[in-house]
Amino acid sequence: MHTHESDLYTISPEMPAMFDGVKLAAVATVLYIIVRCLNLKSPTAPPELTYQDTALNRFLLKSCSQLTKEYVPPLLWGKSGHLQTALYGKLGRVSSPHPSGIRKYLPMQDGATATFDLFEPLKDHQTGDDITMVICPGIGNHSEKHYIRTFVDYAQKDGYRCAVLNHLGALPNIELTSPRMFTYGCTWEFAAMVGYIKRTYLQTQLVVVGFSLGGNIVCKFLGENRVNQERVLCCVSVCQGYSALRAQETFLQWDQFRRFYNFLMADNMKKIILSHRKLHGHSSLKEYYEKESCVHYIHNVRTAPGISLRDQNQTHP
Repeated sequence: MHTHESDLYTISPEMPAMFDGVKLAAVATVLYIIVRCLNLKSPTAPPELTYQDTALNRFLLKSCSQLTKEYVPPLLWGKSGHLQTALYGKLGRVSSPHPSGIRKYLPMQDGATATFDLFEPLKDHQTGDDITMVICPGIGNHSEKHYIRTFVDYAQKDGYRCAVLNHLGALPNIELTSPRMFTYGCTWEFAAMVGYIKRTYLQTQLVVVGFSLGGNIVCKFLGENRVNQERVLCCVSVCQGYSALRAQETFLQWDQFRRFYNFLMADNMKKIILSHRKLHGHSSLKEYYEKESCVHYIHNVRTAPGISLRDQNQTHP
């Protein structure tokens, strides 16, 4: 018994020291993860600019001084793109504006129905010209998204008319009229919207704007045919991918949690596709089973009048 007690007294003083070491290692690991995820050690610098030396670009650089200034992000969360995305996703919805527009419907040759929302300017443009922004949102987005509403609100107040494409199938309250929805590079709906604007406002000039997937669509649209560039003042593409194959390689990487965003986008696409899934015109699987079951019709089945089942068996041995 005495030997056992002496062993206890010998071991127990060492245990707290070991636990302290584990705690310090855990704290150091957490701090490392925080510093790495928040990019706290990354230096601040002005953005890298690649551009042609043209009069328009020189005007833009002179007018937008932020393009050449050193970017100093907010403390702690400002250097992390993940936190910026998450915070804007929440804070951007607190008091986002609600611009008033008119929804337009454009029948397509294959039976699909393209829709876009039209917002008139709230004042004259400072140049005195009639200028329309034709806007193509990001993947699975539409005119009711918060970032689009905020962008349109600013543009209206600066004297721009705005036409915002609703990607085919993206609006939850608009049913598809053909077995087709938007894709990564289909320009048909955007072309239909631009054509409507050009026919309706004969004097208007266009500023083409695309966000993410929308950036790919608008650049593809402008390059498909030189006619598409008529009356276009400029094109602004925000955060777009120029090559889907090269972007795919990036999205499949785990570095900087890129693959996590790939899962999020894929899940959003699944929700859009499943929201339009219908079987023989039924809105749900339950409705399909309910209406297709014979239990609601079998009571209408009758044998021929005056012939019993026994007679039928005798007539047809």
